[in-house]
Amino acid sequence: MVRMKKINILVVGLLLVFSAQSQNIDKLIKEKEVRRIETILAADDMQGRRTFTPGIEKAAAFIADEFKATGLKTLNNSGSYLQSFAMVRTKFLGTSGSFDGTALDKKDIVVVTTQANLSINETSGYEKITIGKTANLMSEARKLAGLKKNALVIVDTSFAKTFSGLTRLKSNLFKSDKSVIFVLSATNPTSYSIEAKHEITEMPLANVVGVLPGKSRPDEIVIFSGHYDHLGITSKDRNGNVVADSIFNGANDDAAGTTAMMVLAKYFKAVNNNERTLVFAAFTAEEVGGFGATYFSNQLDPAKVMAMFNLEMIGSESKWGKNSAFITGYDKTDMGKILQANLEGTDFTFYPDPYPAQNLFYRSDNATLARLGVPAHTISTTKIDTDPYYHKATDEIGTIDIDNMTRIIKAIALSARGIVSGKDTPTRVNTADLK
Repeated sequence: MVRMKKINILVVGLLLVFSAQSQNIDKLIKEKEVRRIETILAADDMQGRRTFTPGIEKAAAFIADEFKATGLKTLNNSGSYLQSFAMVRTKFLGTSGSFDGTALDKKDIVVVTTQANLSINETSGYEKITIGKTANLMSEARKLAGLKKNALVIVDTSFAKTFSGLTRLKSNLFKSDKSVIFVLSATNPTSYSIEAKHEITEMPLANVVGVLPGKSRPDEIVIFSGHYDHLGITSKDRNGNVVADSIFNGANDDAAGTTAMMVLAKYFKAVNNNERTLVFAAFTAEEVGGFGATYFSNQLDPAKVMAMFNLEMIGSESKWGKNSAFITGYDKTDMGKILQANLEGTDFTFYPDPYPAQNLFYRSDNATLARLGVPAHTISTTKIDTDPYYHKATDEIGTIDIDNMTRIIKAIALSARGIVSGKDTPTRVNTADLK
């Protein structure tokens, strides 16, 4: 009987703590603030936040100012909330080369570089790598095309029919001082020379990143993210239909997710009890290939990232109605179960992704880190198969359910508290199962 009383006292105590947290969150996450940020991001003067336009630069400046006002630190103490980088567009002009004094056919050379002029030989310090006939050519080539090291790659002649496909690796490169040269050859040369010329166009981009350092576990990272770019200004929708309103405001896609991330930053800064380091990231260039998230992910040690909450299109009710959302890749880790357990006593429910045919786990900004084993998931509510506003000019502030969106943000904050405190650590993604 005494033990039962102790258990009852413990349960009551936990309920009181949870009730206090719920009351606290109502004071810190307010509908008025959610509406303010969402309205600014989705306004016409942001011009649809298209990549490489003044509109997205204005949005980036706004997010950075909010991070500063919140009191976040800059990533790696860089002094700027803008994580600037460049995509490089290369126009091939010509190449030549030889192995052991014998000229190579130019069609047997693919140079992946962001340098205008390249001239190397066996004294240039390039690592020599061989892709044999039993390898998966494209898979191995993609790993090397990240331009993290200088390499001369000898490709077995059994790949003669598919070798030209490696030219696809020359597109959408991040600026780098490294180059990778693929040569289709039956020989492994002692001496060689390769020359290549490209016309280089740099296209500047920037993520916006703020940091709340962890107290007792600063090397363990939890990420909250959303992409702040959208489609900009156009005269046609994705189906080619002429539209009267030419600004694609992207209120739900993804001003809603970006707003949630910014509100969560304010919340966690205010409660000031995060044992792990929290990183808040607004990604650029999601709509044109996920380049912002890819660049960001490449700057981190994935082993130090404990979890990623990627927030995408939470401005509408889910298929289950209010107080609900779904998590992509729910079965890949136990993160969803952890989040739901932290919501015990509330009326909010996280469900597995109900749209598996849409392949959403691989389509959003969580995918890069997930492929590296990080429990990185996207939280969303949109009925993606029937959403009437998706990638249309009608995705405006008037379509957003601010009340429900505020509830979702509160639920994410409460559900994340175990991970933020270090009490909960989700299992890792089994990378062998990923596409």
